[in-house]
Amino acid sequence: MRTHADAETDRRWRATIADAQAGDRRALDELVAGWLPLVYNVVGRALNGHADVDDVVQETMLRAVDHLGSLRDPDSFRSWLVAIAMRQIRDRARRRTAQRLDEGAPPGEAADFAELTVLRLQLEGQRREVVEAARWLDDEDRQLLSLWWLEVAGELTRRELAAAVGISRQHAAVRVQRVKERLEISRGIVRALDGACPDLRDLTVRWNGRPDSVWRKRLARHIRGCGYCGDTRESVVPAERLLVGIALVPVPAGFTISLALGGKTAVAATGTSVGWSAKVLTALTKPAVAVTAGATLAAGGAYVVVQTPDDPPARAVVVPTAASTPAATPSAPGPSPSAPASSPPSPSASASERRTARYGSVVDAVDSAPDRDTPPAALPRRPASGVTSSGGAHATMNHRGDGVTLSGRGYVLVRWQISPQYRSGGLVMPSWTGLKGKLFHVASGGGRRMDDPVGATDPTATGMGSKATGYAVPPSGTQQMWQNEYFYLAGSVTLTVNERGADYGLNVFPTTWDAVERDVTSGPGQGAGRYGLVRDTGDDDTPVPQYVTRETPADPATVPQTSRV
Repeated sequence: MRTHADAETDRRWRATIADAQAGDRRALDELVAGWLPLVYNVVGRALNGHADVDDVVQETMLRAVDHLGSLRDPDSFRSWLVAIAMRQIRDRARRRTAQRLDEGAPPGEAADFAELTVLRLQLEGQRREVVEAARWLDDEDRQLLSLWWLEVAGELTRRELAAAVGISRQHAAVRVQRVKERLEISRGIVRALDGACPDLRDLTVRWNGRPDSVWRKRLARHIRGCGYCGDTRESVVPAERLLVGIALVPVPAGFTISLALGGKTAVAATGTSVGWSAKVLTALTKPAVAVTAGATLAAGGAYVVVQTPDDPPARAVVVPTAASTPAATPSAPGPSPSAPASSPPSPSASASERRTARYGSVVDAVDSAPDRDTPPAALPRRPASGVTSSGGAHATMNHRGDGVTLSGRGYVLVRWQISPQYRSGGLVMPSWTGLKGKLFHVASGGGRRMDDPVGATDPTATGMGSKATGYAVPPSGTQQMWQNEYFYLAGSVTLTVNERGADYGLNVFPTTWDAVERDVTSGPGQGAGRYGLVRDTGDDDTPVPQYVTRETPADPATVPQTSRV
């Protein structure tokens, strides 16, 4: 429903467009600065942040300014501008038919737009999921999604969407519905990959981590036939309801557009043009500098974004050190952001000597990595009646303060999700608080430690990061995490994510002795790095987690590393 404010905004833009067509420098500046974010989001999302985004945005704005004099109806400016952007996107795709969009630049040179959206807008939960799902769409679907996204957010109408694509509104409705269906399939894939399904892990051993249509179909087939992956703990909110609350991604600071009207010089243009182009060049070559909405128009027609409106505040990064974790036994540090040029980092400090005690000891030094070909010791079978979780059968915790309370007698799996591609640096480890009863760290598995290499293309890449993205670094003296860590609980305890610095998440769910035993005894084949590690001695001297307390502190991140229980 149109409001009085909407009508007033339309009236103001009509006046601005008319003034810009008449050669008003400030009106042209306001027009470019005001509509640049819309074009940047359309192009960025359609190309998923490919290195060509800047060029396509530049060409779109250049053509819009160059042909603004031909626009007869100012009310159609938005659909006219978006249509120009879509033509530039399609023209660019035709020029690169022999080369896939994601192979045009070396890794690390272009920012993934889904990642950029999550980071800049601080998205969480299902909103983050729907943004990441866009990576799995084909190029044509992603182009339409970039428009439908803005339609849902109120930035475009369905009429403008159809006009931009060059199809009827009826045909647009059919195509949008198909994109929505593929987006929902892709959301299921994002959820499943965040999970800990062992069959899915085996299926993706040969996947290079790059979303494409072939793997989308393979993973979708698996999810349809998998009771674990297809079971979601929380109700799934329709994508259109999620997209309503997602704003435009701010244009990055330093983003530059040079509006030189096709490369014409002022002398050449003013000497040969007597119409609209001459008016604009006359304005652009004036020495004044105008500043509007965070964009600066410098002499010569170069727009430079000098600030990003509504920029979210930076998160504080706290890197724990040995000094901040009293009683930690000095040991070799974990991988650092400047680590390996040729081989993955691997801590080599020996494990601290285990003390015999009535109730478990804390391993407060980095474990020695077992040989890749060494099968684990036998896993003792402890009595188990089952563990219940406040997070359900499968809890996914991705943000600081997320937690679950576990109760009962049995085994629990904690699966690590290190995400250095979002944010690398120091880890603040998760903590176990309010323990009643006993908690043991019985085994490690998942086929690899997190500092084992992953993939064959980048020798520096491990589960902790890579030379290109940086590494997640555990506090000095912390055991090196494995992909899967197993615990035995007899009582109740709360596990809390204390994420600061490096980005990580945890999947937590009750499991069984059979599942633990099957995981740790799986050999190094099929992409696994090594057999698992059995820590359980069958007695009370089995180690407990490093960060555990019977107290309930106001800030779980303050639990001492070498807590004794």
